[in-house]
Amino acid sequence: MNESGIIWMELPPVPYYITTGLSTLSPGEQHPSRRNIGIFDLLWVVKGTLFIGEEDMQWEVTEGQTLLLLPDRYHYAVKPCETETVFYWNHFDFKGSWLLAADNAANPAYPVQHAWANPYTIRIRQYASPPEFTLAECHLRKMLVSSDQHRSATFWNEQQLFMELLRLLEEGYSGSDASPALKLAEKAEAYLRQHYQADVTNESLAEALHYHPNYVVRCMKEIYRYTPMEYLHEYRLEQAKLLLIKTDWPVGQIAEHVGFQYAPYFSNCFKQYTGISPLRFRKQYSH
Repeated sequence: MNESGIIWMELPPVPYYITTGLSTLSPGEQHPSRRNIGIFDLLWVVKGTLFIGEEDMQWEVTEGQTLLLLPDRYHYAVKPCETETVFYWNHFDFKGSWLLAADNAANPAYPVQHAWANPYTIRIRQYASPPEFTLAECHLRKMLVSSDQHRSATFWNEQQLFMELLRLLEEGYSGSDASPALKLAEKAEAYLRQHYQADVTNESLAEALHYHPNYVVRCMKEIYRYTPMEYLHEYRLEQAKLLLIKTDWPVGQIAEHVGFQYAPYFSNCFKQYTGISPLRFRKQYSH
């Protein structure tokens, strides 16, 4: 059974690299069984086949394939290796929110992305055949060499190489497998962030994206649980928060700058959203 799901990781924080190793198993040997190890274990098979399971899932991970074992699960050898099997492994930690979604399930909803939040979620297929496996193997060799060196001398280089590995895995997923709804919702979100100061409507958004307005709304609701106009409204208010903290502009100027035509309406919306007036919000952060 080689099906698997998609691991979604909300950023920040970012995955924290721990170490890399290279293991060789002779015929008859097998990957150790472990339970709840508390860290992610990312396997890269460069020769042979690993027969490995996690809870009720089982995979045959062959040359050029990867498997991400989860920190809170039981993983075990399904059977010993039949030929010499060589694989790299990365251990990493992640203190943020993550979930495993079925490959054919509806995409999990994003949280509302605040103005000062990182609007990104890493999506990695748990069992994959990355198209850039050869490049990944070059990175892994470099990481293996540095694993024996003093941590302070190699930290930044290792972290950079590890994030590049995650990028290669995510590109392998998102390039062809992301759902049409996710792709369109992300395009809509990017457009709203770029044009939040303008007079954007469902119709103008749909025209810019070359889709029917109802379809754009449906995709945004599926992925973000917000309609485009609800998302735009809250994003404008988040931008207003930043301006209240970072500038001395009058409330009316801030309202106009973030896309509200009338300052009193902006103030009412801001109070409904935050529970306090714009001026009181600014006072919270003033010296």
